[in-house]
Amino acid sequence: QVQLAESGGGLVQAGGSLRLSCAASGRAFGSWTMGWFRQAPGKEREFVGGISWSASWPRYADSVKGRFTVSTDNAKNTVYLQMNSLKPEDTAVYYCAADSGGRRPPVSLPAAYETWGQGTQVTVSS
Repeated sequence: QVQLAESGGGLVQAGGSLRLSCAASGRAFGSWTMGWFRQAPGKEREFVGGISWSASWPRYADSVKGRFTVSTDNAKNTVYLQMNSLKPEDTAVYYCAADSGGRRPPVSLPAAYETWGQGTQVTVSS
């Protein structure tokens, strides 16, 4: 059974950085596509960025382009979300998700991803 576990969230001041990790277990993920999403209170879950497990086809939401970077470490079965120049509007619960269909480039629809982590809270203070 595929499992995803996020870590690395926390409280940071505006302009600061955080790196989220998503540890994947349960199978080989070579052909899969991984996505990062976030959900703020009262808002819908939105796509942040995604990448194929081979680290090709990166894609980002316009709101984070140039500030966030998604990467993979195949040896550790881990996907990362490096977040720089954080803004208060980046405050949300962040989720990683896996698309076994390996869509490339990654799609932004949550329904395309069948496996989700439990989420990690990111809070950016002004």
